[in-house]
Amino acid sequence: MFILLLMLAQAAAPAVDAPPIERDCLRQLLALRRVYVDRLSGGETAAQMRDMIINSLQNTRLFIVTEKEDRADAVLRGSAEDLVFNEQHSSSEGLNAHINAGTGRSGRGAGGPYGGMGVGESESSRSVERRHEAAVSLRLVNKDGDVIWSTTQEIMGGKFRGASAEVAEKVTAKLVEDYGRAKKMQ
Repeated sequence: MFILLLMLAQAAAPAVDAPPIERDCLRQLLALRRVYVDRLSGGETAAQMRDMIINSLQNTRLFIVTEKEDRADAVLRGSAEDLVFNEQHSSSEGLNAHINAGTGRSGRGAGGPYGGMGVGESESSRSVERRHEAAVSLRLVNKDGDVIWSTTQEIMGGKFRGASAEVAEKVTAKLVEDYGRAKKMQ
C-alpha cells in the first residue's frame, strides 16, 4: 500500500504552476517533522476513525506522529463520522378493469339479462438495503494557527474493508499526493 501511495505522489502534477499562497503552504508541509492528530469531532465513531488516520499516517513515514501536542510542528484537526443505516425502497403497481351491464324489473315478472366482468392485477415490492458511509474533513494547522493543508473525503461503503478504513486511506493518499507535489516544487 505504501508503494501505491508513493506512486500516486510521483504521478501528481508539479506544484510549480501553483499560486504563491499554495506554494507557501506546500513548503511548510515539507518542513513538518512531527504531527499531532487531535481528537475529531463528530459521531460516536470519530475516536475510532482518529486511530485509523493515525495508523495510516504513520505508515507513510512522512512525519513522526506524536501523542504530545506541544512537541508537534502541526496539528491535524477536524471531524469524522461513520454511519451505518438501512435504506428502504418500495413500489406498487396495479391494473383493474370492471364492466357491468344489466336490465331488470321490479315486481312479479322475470328479470332481464344482467352481466359483469372484472380483471385485476396488483404488484408491490419492498427492499431494505444496508448502507455504510464515512466522511472526514481535516486540516493541518501550523503553530501560528495557519491552515497549511486540508481535505474532505467521503466513501459509500468499503469494498474490502470498512468505510472508516477506506476514508482514512483516502486522506493519507491525498496528503502523500500533496507532499509529492511539494517535493517536485523544490
